[in-house]
Amino acid sequence: MLREEKQLGEIAAEHGISPNQLRNWKREFVENASRVFNESKQEKDIRAKEKELEAERAGLLSTIGLLTMERDWLKKKSIEVFEPDYEKKFSKRPL
Repeated sequence: MLREEKQLGEIAAEHGISPNQLRNWKREFVENASRVFNESKQEKDIRAKEKELEAERAGLLSTIGLLTMERDWLKKKSIEVFEPDYEKKFSKRPL
């Protein structure tokens, strides 16, 4: 549509979209195209921060998975060594 290789009506019919809707989308894109292609420094900083946070989140999820596996293993071994009622043997005692 932007290259004007096809008529607006043709494109609308091909995709089952109203021609008016296509005109609105084209106008909106043209008005905001500079924002799409010229990312500001603030937006780049935000994207970099998002990547950092995502990497930190992935690390934390990995740690949670590791700790969960260790806990499950310890629980299994405790049952094997101390029998299923092992928790009673190590319960908190009143002061």
